[in-house]
Amino acid sequence: MMKSLLAAATAIALVAGSPAAYAAGHSEGKTLKMAYDADPVSMDPHEQLSGGTLQLSHMIFDPLLRWDQNLGFEPRLATGWERVDETTMRFMLRKGVTFHSGNEMTADDVVWTFSRLKESPDFKGVFVPFLSMEKIDDHTVEIKTDGPFPLVLHNATYIFPMDSKFYTGEMDGKDKAEITKHGDSFASQNASGTGPFIITEREQGIKVVFERNPDYWDTDSPGNVGMIEFTPIKEAPTRVAALLAGDVDFIAPVPPTDLDRVDKNGDTTLVTMPGTRIITLQLNQDRVEAFKDVRVRQAIVHAINNEGIVKKIMRGFGTVGTQMSPAGYLGHNPDLKPRFDVAAAQALMDEAGYGDGLEVSMMCPNNRYVNDFKICEASASMLAKIGIKVDLTTMPKAQYWPKFDERAADIMMIGWHSDTEDSANFYEFLTMTPNEETGRGQYNSGAYSNPIVDALTEASLKETDDGRRAALLQHVEQILYDDAAFVPFHWQNLAWGARKGVGIEKVVNAMNFPYLGDLVIE
Repeated sequence: MMKSLLAAATAIALVAGSPAAYAAGHSEGKTLKMAYDADPVSMDPHEQLSGGTLQLSHMIFDPLLRWDQNLGFEPRLATGWERVDETTMRFMLRKGVTFHSGNEMTADDVVWTFSRLKESPDFKGVFVPFLSMEKIDDHTVEIKTDGPFPLVLHNATYIFPMDSKFYTGEMDGKDKAEITKHGDSFASQNASGTGPFIITEREQGIKVVFERNPDYWDTDSPGNVGMIEFTPIKEAPTRVAALLAGDVDFIAPVPPTDLDRVDKNGDTTLVTMPGTRIITLQLNQDRVEAFKDVRVRQAIVHAINNEGIVKKIMRGFGTVGTQMSPAGYLGHNPDLKPRFDVAAAQALMDEAGYGDGLEVSMMCPNNRYVNDFKICEASASMLAKIGIKVDLTTMPKAQYWPKFDERAADIMMIGWHSDTEDSANFYEFLTMTPNEETGRGQYNSGAYSNPIVDALTEASLKETDDGRRAALLQHVEQILYDDAAFVPFHWQNLAWGARKGVGIEKVVNAMNFPYLGDLVIE
């Protein structure tokens, strides 16, 4: 059982409350039983830049603004915004909002949160162009950027105001505001947000219980879920079986092999969307001398049949990838094509002096991406055909991410969805030269470094003309393609399944952050 979520256990009992205490305007609170392939690794919204963290943040915190289903911006804790000048954006904050602790949310909390984000090893890379946030009054803040910056609102979707009073001070001799990756920090075990739900029970890897925040500010929300019982079920067949048997009401993801079963079942609903998360492998040039040779990297890309993986392993539920930017993003380069060719791959290995092959290690998660371990197993078999012997290890994501941060293998899997819905976000985190001070390249486990890529990416973040930005970003994609900077597989499509009457259609989105506070159960 987790530690108390709030400093005062009594406060939890009152806030988490009984159905009678449920938010005004709802006669009763429905219970949602849901199962994902894994549970969040931490309650700290700044510990890890990942889909799981952001999904949780939308449940127990609230952002300044969020994406809607049409990729527009919807006000949340910011009621509005206006550009003061080319480097200043003003945000007007919602009044009368309280945190789960009972503390009032003010501009002080937003500025405190922004400062903490700038210190987060994972998130600070997002905020490099942001010079400062200043309090104008109790319900107004201004963000200043280092020159014109086209993505201020995009990046503001990452700002989930935290309860600065709750997180200030010490507990057990440790700073309550400390950000500790994969550690036992106060913020990883305790939370006070403004969101629609409060966590009242948490056993890592077993169960998480959420109860409706009776003081939730959004009284216009149609949501009628009073309790969520979250159970991680790693095995896809077991997860689907639980839905079909009526043991759970909502699951994600639905594996490609079971899409028809869920869709054709009279008691369940299937919702699918094209995805923009690129699934890749990164080749660690610091660990393997051969990976510094562009010909070896190109050989590996040529040896991987990503079209075959989409067809056979993904059952067509994905789009073959050749680059990071999906179609529709400014950086998408239509000239880049798949290049599976075993003969060409072997010729490149021979030319590079590695015709006799290599021995390398590979690590992949087995419950983070759809069919992740199967993709890695197939890749290992494909690489064997050009003499590359792979020692493959797979593990649950809770164990995988610490290993990823250690760069513990020669080849590692990483999937990335641009949460700013912009191409530059891919490069900032996956291909820019790793820099601990700025946070750039935080998820570049391949140690790839190209000064031109770095410069073009930085230039794109100051260019406000879409045409010129597109040219910069597409140039980056061409360089990464020519350099074989990573191994592309596909953009992973999204699929959710639910019991009939559970209205997930209106709360799921392309970012894969279901807004469960707005969920209506008939």
